[in-house]
Amino acid sequence: MYEFELKRPRNMTDALQALAAEDAQILGGGQTLIPTMKARLSMTETLVALSGIEDIKGVCRDDAGRVCIGGGTTHAAVARACADSYPALASLAGRIGDPAVRTRGTIGGSLANNDPSACWPAAALASGATVVTHLRKIAAEDYFQGMFATALDDAEIITEVCFPVPVRAAYEKFIQPASRFPLVAVFVAQFDDAVRVAVTGAAADGVFRWTAAETALTTQFAPGALDGVALPDAGDMLSDLHGDGSYRAHLVGVMTRRAVVSAGGQ
Repeated sequence: MYEFELKRPRNMTDALQALAAEDAQILGGGQTLIPTMKARLSMTETLVALSGIEDIKGVCRDDAGRVCIGGGTTHAAVARACADSYPALASLAGRIGDPAVRTRGTIGGSLANNDPSACWPAAALASGATVVTHLRKIAAEDYFQGMFATALDDAEIITEVCFPVPVRAAYEKFIQPASRFPLVAVFVAQFDDAVRVAVTGAAADGVFRWTAAETALTTQFAPGALDGVALPDAGDMLSDLHGDGSYRAHLVGVMTRRAVVSAGGQ
């Protein structure tokens, strides 16, 4: 690891001041950035850790009934706090990585990194969440812009993520055992007027909505509704030693059916 200076501000004002320095970089939970720096694949002169800012931690409900999670909230804390208010979110958070990752990793850090196999992007996109930063509010539809790419500007801090609560929802993932990331995972959310389906781990461009499945499930929320629905194009899926595009496209259908059943679809 290359040498760097660590700053740990206690409020947003000090954090933004620290990030104004040349080559300063935000440190969330550090579950991706720190291993990358240890391998000398990344270097920075200054890391600005957000873990000391209490204002961006915690879970609450806003006036619209949305579940709002502070960007600095750990996965483990979300799993505990959302068990009653949004059980599918709690289930997702409680199955990320291992206990060490869930204790240190944060929802804001995961969404800012936007790993193509990360769990949180599927929940945000399927729920129609809003990513709130210290500058603006970004709809999930506009936030995800490809593999490791988001609408965030440099030094823009995620302060909160607000999730509309569906009638019912579930998240199912097929784990790649070496990394604990999903090889393919699907978040299904049924709202009063429509069903949303978001897939992570499968596509080269990261998380995406499977609109053909959404149309079928909006008509009938049951796994059988997916019979005959064309799978996503295998050519758009990732292919590696763990599975080619055709295998991942097949898993999208399998995991979507499982998520519908888990959510109570018959």
